[in-house]
Amino acid sequence: MADHSEQTCRRVDVGISRVFELFGKRWTGPIVSVLLQRPVHFAELRRAIPGISERMLSDRLTELGAAGLVIREVDEGPPLRVAYRLTEAGAAMEPALKELGQWADTYLAEPEPGTGC
Repeated sequence: MADHSEQTCRRVDVGISRVFELFGKRWTGPIVSVLLQRPVHFAELRRAIPGISERMLSDRLTELGAAGLVIREVDEGPPLRVAYRLTEAGAAMEPALKELGQWADTYLAEPEPGTGC
């Protein structure tokens, strides 16, 4: 008989819960998707993700940095520019994210035309 106690269920969900605490936040996936391609300067990253504010982008990059997935690099210039790139741990997410993208293409409905999503 399977053990469905609260303790067992909590133990099983810990890893997935940690992943979705970070990746369940709006904008995190698109940011990582852009950074999987190459390191990007802040302004270029903002242009690549329509609708994201500078504040939200900065907040999400800070969270990804605290999680050890993104590194912030300052180019003293002139002009001073800040670029972001994935760490080894961040880049290691690529196969899982590609699988999720393929799953979405297969099982999630296309967005409504004109919704911008």
